[in-house]
Amino acid sequence: MDKSIKIVFFGTPAFVVPILEALEENFQVVGIVTGPDQKIGRKQILTPSAVATNARRPLAAQGVTLHKPERLDNEAALELKKLNADLFIVAAYGKIIPQNVLDIPKFGVINIHYSLLPKYRGASPIQAAILNGDKTSGTSIMQMDIKLDHGPVLATKEISLSNTDTFESLNTKMTQETIPLLVDIIPQFIAGKVDLKPQNEEEATFTKIINKEDGYFDIGNPPTPEKLDRMIRAYYPWPNAWTKWNGKIVKFFPGELVQMEGKNPAKLADFLRGYPDFPIKNLN
Repeated sequence: MDKSIKIVFFGTPAFVVPILEALEENFQVVGIVTGPDQKIGRKQILTPSAVATNARRPLAAQGVTLHKPERLDNEAALELKKLNADLFIVAAYGKIIPQNVLDIPKFGVINIHYSLLPKYRGASPIQAAILNGDKTSGTSIMQMDIKLDHGPVLATKEISLSNTDTFESLNTKMTQETIPLLVDIIPQFIAGKVDLKPQNEEEATFTKIINKEDGYFDIGNPPTPEKLDRMIRAYYPWPNAWTKWNGKIVKFFPGELVQMEGKNPAKLADFLRGYPDFPIKNLN
């Protein structure tokens, strides 16, 4: 524990909240930056991010400020400068961080990336690992620069993948496995005791931003059971693997669950009793 190290945390989804909590426990978190509130659900209710919700605890009394900028413009940069942070820590923030923000903290910006860099740079490394049937993946703690997931690596944590892992479960597993490494390496990095390892550009691969259509497949030409199983796990809980049959959307979930539009999810065997003509008879 070193409360003299002042940190600003950048993150948005629920699976990175444990990282924020570990930083608060071990260092002095002076600011939290997260995505702006989003309209959620059919009623389009304006909802704060999971990180913002977690930060609603009485942090202001501890000198911690919460920031939810639409974009990291000059105004946001000026606010962040006021925090006089030693280090920015980024985990699934979801926005590009410009150079003038990267230049603010005394010791730079560290990012937790959910792959073993330089493999699977970009927005969907976990989905890519599952879709490709990888047996191992992991996380990389890296120093950020202006290029996408390009900076030198401080440390990595290799993690085994099972044939039941989903995007959701791997997020949780990777986060929990990485937290002790992150907490241990921050003071070493500040003290200049960490060897920074440049990435091999020739080995770099890139992943894309996932959209709803990525989960779709043509029911007239369905993927093999193995590929469909990977899609189901990679795209859970969003956008799910899905198709259209008889004019309705059919979604597929882990655990051999199938959901006809307007109905509750059911085990495939039960689903087929209700829809015996459904073309897919096996999910793995």
